[in-house]
Amino acid sequence: MRSLSLLASCAAALLPFAQAESNLTVPEVSKQILSSTFKPQQVFQHTNLVRTINLEKEYSRETINVVVENVDDRPQFEYYLPFEQSIIARVGGLEVKEKNRPDLVYPQPYIVGYDTYSPEEYFLITFPVSLEPKQKVTLSITYSILSALKPVPASINQADKQYVQFGFSAYVPSAYKTLKQKTKVKLPSTDAPEYTTLGVNEDGKDDPQKQGATFTYGPYTDIPAGATYVAAIRYEFTKPLLHSTLLERDVEVSHWGGNLATEERHWFENRGATLKAQFSRVAWQQMQYYHPATSALKEFQYPVMIGSTDPYFIDDIGNVSTSRFRPVNNAKEGLLELRPRYPIFGGWKYSFRVGWDSNLKNFLRKLKTGDGYVLKVPFIEGPKQGEGVEYEKVVLRIVLPEGATNVKYETSMPLIGEKLDMHRTFMDTLGRTTLKLTALNVVDDFRDRDVIVTYDYPFMAGFRKPTVIFASVLGTFSFAWVVSKLDVSIGRKA
Repeated sequence: MRSLSLLASCAAALLPFAQAESNLTVPEVSKQILSSTFKPQQVFQHTNLVRTINLEKEYSRETINVVVENVDDRPQFEYYLPFEQSIIARVGGLEVKEKNRPDLVYPQPYIVGYDTYSPEEYFLITFPVSLEPKQKVTLSITYSILSALKPVPASINQADKQYVQFGFSAYVPSAYKTLKQKTKVKLPSTDAPEYTTLGVNEDGKDDPQKQGATFTYGPYTDIPAGATYVAAIRYEFTKPLLHSTLLERDVEVSHWGGNLATEERHWFENRGATLKAQFSRVAWQQMQYYHPATSALKEFQYPVMIGSTDPYFIDDIGNVSTSRFRPVNNAKEGLLELRPRYPIFGGWKYSFRVGWDSNLKNFLRKLKTGDGYVLKVPFIEGPKQGEGVEYEKVVLRIVLPEGATNVKYETSMPLIGEKLDMHRTFMDTLGRTTLKLTALNVVDDFRDRDVIVTYDYPFMAGFRKPTVIFASVLGTFSFAWVVSKLDVSIGRKA
């Protein structure tokens, strides 16, 4: 009877827990395709619009604060935001909020207009509550544009300053008429030798107005829909233009070990100005004595949670010893200081992986009733650089314990894909339930965005692997015992 009970327990532990249907939050996907002749109906007008372009980092972070009025005789709930076709693929992190009602949640905007002959495409913003005729609403629209800076000149000497150029429209691109608008451009320094001038603005002052490191274009009045005015500004930015073509991030949960193992795999490229001549190691070492500004990447500053242990730093060659780990850098975090094998100048690439362990209790809690758990982890961590970091593609995998079911997640990150899969490791049976999330055009300003995952983990599921190990060892010894009892001797026939 005891043998039968043991077999029943083993069978129960091996049931396909992870095969249960998941209930995931599915991000919205565009199904709308517009023709090249599409123009949004003029149902809105902008009473006032102020755009702020922040260029203090190596990507453009733009904010549009606009008062939108419904000038139609019917309620409206669809608002189109235009971008040039060459730019829209590099737009990321687009979010919409209502200034007077910050608690009101707007659906994630999505791209419409995939006609290859169209000079511009649109993000479609849907109001959670329809805007009635003559009613106004104040929107705050924020987004980033990756690869927005162009080194000019494209090649410099090893110790030269780096200058970059940013192109934009002095008139804010809009699908609707704008009664009044202006644009502020914030630079990281006052060294801006070249910029577009537009003569005199509506107030009779020089256009743009320069105040410190800020340039103000406008105000302009009665700007028709679709109007643009090409402008550019060239300024000093002697820092690396750090671009990640891919970040693969794995977060593995272990209930038995009480551990959260994190590993990130980076493929970085410095898109700054290239070197005119060959790299000189002697000149580089001489520069380290007085630490001048340089467009080369010298090190990564990698904040981690206090209590993190066992960090490692590996590139294509192997372990990189030029690193330093400070378990407690300040009251809030530790710090990994990672120094590549060589400085990364413009046009150079560097790929590596970095990982560490953390105490699971800092990220996971069990619900008071049932077998439910709640896991809260950052969507990205990565290096925290003064010049900023941009990620072309981020793939996050959250590996849950084997037997986790009913997986759900919630995040404020704009996603393009999600998938529930299995990840098999040593001594697994069916594999560990894995949540895979994908995002495009992410910047390091999103380091504070979390992913909250809820899942069920039955008590018996925790005994799946011990049961498998016990059964494997028992089977091995049983097989060995049976073999030992076999008579394989060679003797005379009776």
